Amino acid sequence: MIPFCRTIGEGKAVIKLMKRFGLEKGKQGLKVIVMCEIPSNVILAKEFLEIFDGMSIGSNDLTQLSLGIDRDNAKIAYITDERDPTIKKMLSKVIALCQQKKKYCGICGEAPSTYPKFAEFLVKEGIESISLNPDTIIKTILKLSKR
Repeated sequence: MIPFCRTIGEGKAVIKLMKRFGLEKGKQGLKVIVMCEIPSNVILAKEFLEIFDGMSIGSNDLTQLSLGIDRDNAKIAYITDERDPTIKKMLSKVIALCQQKKKYCGICGEAPSTYPKFAEFLVKEGIESISLNPDTIIKTILKLSKR
């Protein structure tokens, strides 16, 4: 899992550096997934997927950086919401592109645990995996299985 990869050049450099140290993408089944947590990852998703084996959406960072907010700032923290139409459109784009390219797509972040309807949205869009907080796993799985 490669975090905070800002540019295509950085992505290529990471793959090259990994190979130099014996970690070669595809060798012995090694898959290299990039975190999709910056607007550039969404805008250039097609190009990032040419380098990596898939994307894991970091919804907390993607929301903060896309909406220009700081969730730790009490004055504007209320704006932090992954259900914002901007974020949902970004997620839909990434999930669809990963499906089209037959690449992995998952999500980590608080939203699927906090908002059951958001988890339903992700499943409807075709996400492959959702990370959940331990205290919400059973409740969320039961809710999603009733779809």
